[in-house]
Amino acid sequence: MPSLHWIGKDKVISHHLDVPYRVLDKRYSFGEAEAAASNKIIHGDNLEALKALLPEYEGRVDCVYIDPPYNTGNEAWVYNDNVSDPKIARWLHEVVGREGEDLSRHDKWLCMMYPRLALLKRLLSERGSIWISIDDNEQANLKLMMDEIFGARNFIATVIWRKNYAPKSSALFFSEDHDYIMIYANKIDNFQMNLLPRTVSQDKIYKNLDSDSRGLWRPDNLSARNYYSKGTYGIECPSGRVIDGPPGGNYWRVSKDKFLELDQDNRIWWGKDGNNIPAIKRFLDEVKQGRTPQTYWPYEEVGHTQEAKKELLSMFDFPSSGDVFITPKPVRLIERILRIATKSDSIVLDSFAGSGTTAHAVMKLNAEDGGSRRFILVEMEDYAETLTAERVRRASLGYGEGDKALPGLGSGFSYYELGPQLFDEGGFSEEAPRSARRSFVWYAETGSTLAADAAEAKGAFLEEKGGTACYLVEGSFGKAALRELKAGAEAHVVYAYASSLGAEFLASHRIVFKKLPRDLPVEGSAKWS
Repeated sequence: MPSLHWIGKDKVISHHLDVPYRVLDKRYSFGEAEAAASNKIIHGDNLEALKALLPEYEGRVDCVYIDPPYNTGNEAWVYNDNVSDPKIARWLHEVVGREGEDLSRHDKWLCMMYPRLALLKRLLSERGSIWISIDDNEQANLKLMMDEIFGARNFIATVIWRKNYAPKSSALFFSEDHDYIMIYANKIDNFQMNLLPRTVSQDKIYKNLDSDSRGLWRPDNLSARNYYSKGTYGIECPSGRVIDGPPGGNYWRVSKDKFLELDQDNRIWWGKDGNNIPAIKRFLDEVKQGRTPQTYWPYEEVGHTQEAKKELLSMFDFPSSGDVFITPKPVRLIERILRIATKSDSIVLDSFAGSGTTAHAVMKLNAEDGGSRRFILVEMEDYAETLTAERVRRASLGYGEGDKALPGLGSGFSYYELGPQLFDEGGFSEEAPRSARRSFVWYAETGSTLAADAAEAKGAFLEEKGGTACYLVEGSFGKAALRELKAGAEAHVVYAYASSLGAEFLASHRIVFKKLPRDLPVEGSAKWS
């Protein structure tokens, strides 16, 4: 299988394992209490934010949509080689080393994307999928990188979105009309794709010419070109006209016995005068109640870039149209992705959140179908609060004036900054909240999420799973802590910095002692002695 190589690859393919765990520091909540507790907007580097999400969300996200920088060479993104941003320069020096001095624009983009995609894969559920907007600058590189991280077998499709409705006269060669949306499943055997709603034009062809009690139907050709050994019989029409057989080169689709059965059930249409070539009646309520998604999405169906900018202009008073967020996506585009990829209660993640279109689309679809989808947005730029979060606020409350006013969609979110690192050289950082330390121990031991009330609870006991109770003792584990062991548990796992109890005593009480931080079964723990 073809593979992709670039300068710095060997340094970044496992870099996500070395990214420190950070605490998510909640600054405020907005809107409906239940929605505010479920939806997150995070300001900070998306690599560290994705790592911080693992203890709560690993394996739980059904749909990831990202719109990363396209790497055109003219974008003002912090990873571009035309921008001497100190953060990326420092990151490249620390991760890639001296080789980083020779990186091309494409090398830098690949170095930036690889660890982020690796973490996004871990966050996806068994049935989950990832959808990535991209153009020709990195489409070919992205495909090979996704094949490596997600597996070529998990590739689903590449959608072509026609984003422009008019040619650009300033184009040097061709005026680019489209972007791509690359789609991969986490595990193709578990991926279940939803059908799109049927269109008005699809249903318009269904009539009820004979007032059939079964409702609307359409006539379908009884003959086809495919060979059928039982499909060459003659037919007599109700008018008395005899049809010797199917049209030349064709065959009836059903046998004579099946045809007579259909006719008896009034499922054959002979025309109003009973003299037509027979057709099978296809009833609307018996056909597939939806349409299979196609890989070409015209702007008439999902919007274009100008529509996306108009949506933002209707919500914010920008000084000029030129100051509008440069690459917004229309809400209708993200809505279509969500219709295909999510269930009514799915978690949706966008780690290049930009203007917040993904959250807007989640809220709009929930309002339409009564769903309870949740969103997580990550945005590293300074407009995370003033644009990304503010858009979600306005979409929730309603916006616009006069006959252009739109009602609120009624939702909420909590806004976070990246807080302190969870670990320092000696183990858990004293700056990390106790609830974060407790949640992490449970996640490291079980791979699952600790309930919020358990994270905030006092004492050492965390939760019980499969008959084994888990504990975090922040200090030394001795006889005084035995009173906290859960009665009835088949076994106990205790994390602490030390233990004064001997191995024989621990074994007799079915206790497994794990030393902090050495025995935490997480990446990077080997550096602790």
